[in-house]
Amino acid sequence: MAVQTITPKPRSFRFPISIKLEPRLETPRWLPWATTLGSVALALLITAIVLLAVGADPVRSFRAIYLAAFGNVGVFSDTLVKATPLILTGLACLLAFRMRLWNIGAEGQFYLGAWGATLIVEAVLGADAPGWVFIPLMLVSGFAFGAVWGFIPGILKARFNVNEIITTLMLNYISLYWVAYWVFGSWSERGFQMTPMFPRQSWLPRLTDYAASFKIFSGLTLHLGFVFAILAVVAVWYVLTRTRFGYEIRLIGDNPNAAKYAGVNIAAMTIFVFMFSGGLAGIAGMSEVTGVVHRLQDRISPGYGFTAIIIAWLAKLNPWAIVPVAILFGGLLIGSREIQPSGLARLLQGILLFTLISSEVLNRYRVKIERVKM
Repeated sequence: MAVQTITPKPRSFRFPISIKLEPRLETPRWLPWATTLGSVALALLITAIVLLAVGADPVRSFRAIYLAAFGNVGVFSDTLVKATPLILTGLACLLAFRMRLWNIGAEGQFYLGAWGATLIVEAVLGADAPGWVFIPLMLVSGFAFGAVWGFIPGILKARFNVNEIITTLMLNYISLYWVAYWVFGSWSERGFQMTPMFPRQSWLPRLTDYAASFKIFSGLTLHLGFVFAILAVVAVWYVLTRTRFGYEIRLIGDNPNAAKYAGVNIAAMTIFVFMFSGGLAGIAGMSEVTGVVHRLQDRISPGYGFTAIIIAWLAKLNPWAIVPVAILFGGLLIGSREIQPSGLARLLQGILLFTLISSEVLNRYRVKIERVKM
């Protein structure tokens, strides 16, 4: 009699819970801000782990950054100087993003604005022109050349539906080499990669310039560009919330089909928004060369235009929120120079961008956890 061997079937392991993502029908108002704060906390935690892994003390590192950027009035003034171009380039990104136009070219528009301001010094006005002529003309020129650099991707998007991410990103490199051509060429000071120093009357006034009358301003480097930045915040807020253009921008960003049905000229608005966005970044470049560097030189930006992308998302496309977020990142740029490793600011920015993008999943989807029947 044959013995039949029965081989038991292997039991597959099943996890006792199931995690699903369900699309949200409505996103609570508090949730985007909660996920943003969570992203910042997670980025700090990951950065602390990385610092521990390389043998650094994260608590001492973060404390050193805070003291170097916010420890007293003098260093806070330096932080506001760094925050000034970040506010303006952050607004440039915010305005485009609000219409779902992905302007990745604020860095290039920044450089063209700086070049446009320098053009007034090098080719338009003489060294004896008064400041009340220099500064307004440099401001207009910086805005105009930034707007021109925004017009190019705008017209390509509006007329030929060319992907604006590619065009704005590539234009960044063109602007860098355009500026390099001039600072290494006909505008160079004795062959160095910089122009001669601008005339003193073309510099943006700084608080320390009034120290003779107000001793409290002694040593404070904050300049008039910060006022330009705050006025730009008010202007962008007003345009977005109190004008027909702002309504159309928000409508296109929220529902392009509804905007088209309502008769909005999407092509014209695309060009307008790109030019306005580029002009704001151009003012940032103008304020940097006239308020800080006082000459045009190669690589004047530590990546303001790219950092602005993170700032706009952290601010949740709110013009008023741009200011504190930009000050935070300005402090990070100032403070990270005082510690090692020196790339901490870049590291934190990269991790923060990653966590911000990841947190968007929670804003769009609801996490549902279910127990699986075994």
